Amino acid sequence: MELHRREDRGLPERKGQKRKLEEEIQEDREISLPSSDARCALLAEVTAQVNVLDSAFSWREPDRAAAKRAAHVLAELAKNEEVVNVIVEGGAVPALVKHLQAPPYDDGDRSPKPFEHEVEKGSAFALGLLAVKPEHQQLIVDSGALSHLVNLLRWHKDVSSSRAVISVIRRAADAITNLAHENSSIKTRVRMEGGIPPLVELLQFTDAKVQRAAAGALRTLAFKNDENKNQIVECNALPSLILMLRSEDAAIHYEAVGVIGNLVHSSPNIKKEVLAAGALQPVIGLLTSCCSESQREAALLIGQFAATDSDCKVHIVQRGAVRPLIEMLHSPDVQLKEMSAFALGRLAQDTHNQAGIAHNGGLVPLLKLLDSKNGSLQHNAAFALYGLADNEDNISEFIRVGGVQRLQDGEFIVQATKDCVAKTLKRLEEKIHGRVLNHLLYLIRVAEKPVQRRVALALAHLCSPDDQRTVFIDNNGLELLLGLLGSTSPKQQLDGAVALYKLANKAMTLSPMDAAPPSPTPQVDGSMLTESAYLLLQMHSVLCLMEVIGKKMQEILKFQTLDGRFLS
Repeated sequence: MELHRREDRGLPERKGQKRKLEEEIQEDREISLPSSDARCALLAEVTAQVNVLDSAFSWREPDRAAAKRAAHVLAELAKNEEVVNVIVEGGAVPALVKHLQAPPYDDGDRSPKPFEHEVEKGSAFALGLLAVKPEHQQLIVDSGALSHLVNLLRWHKDVSSSRAVISVIRRAADAITNLAHENSSIKTRVRMEGGIPPLVELLQFTDAKVQRAAAGALRTLAFKNDENKNQIVECNALPSLILMLRSEDAAIHYEAVGVIGNLVHSSPNIKKEVLAAGALQPVIGLLTSCCSESQREAALLIGQFAATDSDCKVHIVQRGAVRPLIEMLHSPDVQLKEMSAFALGRLAQDTHNQAGIAHNGGLVPLLKLLDSKNGSLQHNAAFALYGLADNEDNISEFIRVGGVQRLQDGEFIVQATKDCVAKTLKRLEEKIHGRVLNHLLYLIRVAEKPVQRRVALALAHLCSPDDQRTVFIDNNGLELLLGLLGSTSPKQQLDGAVALYKLANKAMTLSPMDAAPPSPTPQVDGSMLTESAYLLLQMHSVLCLMEVIGKKMQEILKFQTLDGRFLS
């Protein structure tokens, strides 16, 4: 099972939304957004600011101050997505693109410039906000924004790393992220414009916010674009990304693990390169991150690593991934549980891992997740349980904690989950023999009454007809099932009745030709009954007993025979 990775896996509610720029320009005066019925006034305001930008493209200090202010006004307005269309309609895009580059210098004039880099920063910020709406992405690119934004990324080489330079680089990276979001053609255009190498270089920039912005852009560019993935790896991004995985800054390691996740998705060769570069241990370390988003990305990545080969599955467990993954199963975050169940399901394809996951307490929380109303979570849990049921060392524990009843009683959302559960029950049935059966018989004899009943109920459905006498006559399994009929719990009464009917049905399918050799011990009527006939007699007695007490139970249960089952 492969999961689809989003470009931005944020909070569960964030699916499908555009990536927002994370910080706002701080100014003394706040701009009041016009109401929806003042559209004309808004358009007039936008047009006024666009006229300022068009007429103030020079190094004169009044022009620079006016252009800075105009870019900021447009950016503040663009924070409200409801008015973005009006801003674009007012002609803001070409005016802002124009100011992504500095005005021309006079020959030989290299004196300090007023508001240097400030107008470019404001313009990049505003364009990034306008790109939040996908219908405007292509317009911005067609206006020539990409080449200017890529040039801004290179400023860290050409000029001193002043606060203004750092800000403009970060805004340029964020704008590229928003322009390329879910737009495959623009992702390719960024690569063609030479945007990937400077973004990779910025992963080593001294400012953490720039690192984060560069990683965010690479994360988007790598999503479902093989050529971009290959160039990112060729530009030697992996060593920097792996170092970022170890960062104590949650925002940095979240973006880094997201880039790596998008690189390895559907790319087996890159997955091998990532593992060879040393990503496995820091990714496992992120399973205990303080950031749930990083944990979720790491768990998904562990599941993808686990599909590489058997050795990798074993190495993941040896390096300590199982316990934190099991702890995630208890999280209130549905997506975190979904990803951890996905990873455990992949790991559970190895025999020794199957035993280790169950031994470390993974069985019960996975069974509880079968009750989830989330189809993906439910299926991931069912798939993991299917893996655990493959190991004989887990079968007794599976039955002891009521796993069979949960599989039988579950309400499963998608057909794939129903099929998986059916295969799990079949797998359990195939293993009820030898040492597994001996252990279950031991539990029937010595365990506490609730466990004894769970074992008897499970064996009524799963054990071979040849083992029925051993289980239900010699080891009192029948008495345990009969006891359920007198329970005060309607559910237990129904479970007991269904199990008894299942046993009777199995007994009646035994033909005399297939029956065991005659018992040398005379039965109560003096005849020599076969073991199967004796069991059939016991089952007949049970059905008679049920008929006798039927009136008493009628208020609670209604039995109806249909295809060998009792319906409530």
